[in-house]
Amino acid sequence: MKPRSIVFDLFGDYIRYHGGEVRLRTLTALLECFDVGESTVRVVMARLRREGWFDTRRDGRETVYALNDKSWRLLDEGRTRIFERSREPWDRQWSMVIYSVPESDRGLREELRKELAWLGFGPLASSTWVSPHNRLTEVQEHFADQPSVRLDLLQCTSSGLSRDREMAARCWDLDALDEDYAELLRTYRPRMKAFRGGTVSPRQALVERMELIHDYRMFPFRDPDLPEELLPAGWHGREAHELFLQAHEALEDPATRFFLDLSATDRVA
Repeated sequence: MKPRSIVFDLFGDYIRYHGGEVRLRTLTALLECFDVGESTVRVVMARLRREGWFDTRRDGRETVYALNDKSWRLLDEGRTRIFERSREPWDRQWSMVIYSVPESDRGLREELRKELAWLGFGPLASSTWVSPHNRLTEVQEHFADQPSVRLDLLQCTSSGLSRDREMAARCWDLDALDEDYAELLRTYRPRMKAFRGGTVSPRQALVERMELIHDYRMFPFRDPDLPEELLPAGWHGREAHELFLQAHEALEDPATRFFLDLSATDRVA
């Protein structure tokens, strides 16, 4: 796991619920659990602050890192995509995004594609992405301040369910995704007895919980959360999601206890 990802996961799973800010010394102690040294933590946090993800203030000799509007929004969006799954009946409406970005703005084009993937869109054709969910407003809001991005946002239907399934197979590699879900199940099923039985130490529970989130976090980028009608037979995705939620909950008490014990003597006033 990269230190940067661990930082966001610690803020997302713990720090946000306990004041939204933390001393650098406390954050350093937390990252020591993942064999990340103090000098690396300082470099990573300084870079994240320069990128605008955190605000800082001084408290005596200590630097305090706090969530701001940008990072709160990121954590809220991430939690929704990772922890929630759509169960609403599908109306067979596709949301379509047709975009145009100048060749000189390749970085912006890549950002657009990543955002579309995060929102559950898949590439149907060049510069044309579709999703079975109506998230066109989110796309428009995200790029409202980018005048060089031209977006045509449409809703449409296909000629029938067989064509819908064919479109889904073109947009996403569902076979590879399903196998990766199966691998996640093979990895975490054997650990559930220990997670539920309370035999995992508080420190290890925090580490295991962060590793669980790390192992699961990329699935929302790849999985559009398709309606059941579009899923292949024997789909493992929903079972994997349920196991993720159960493991995350089972580790919550000991992991949170470790976090609170570690930060209690160094709590921000």
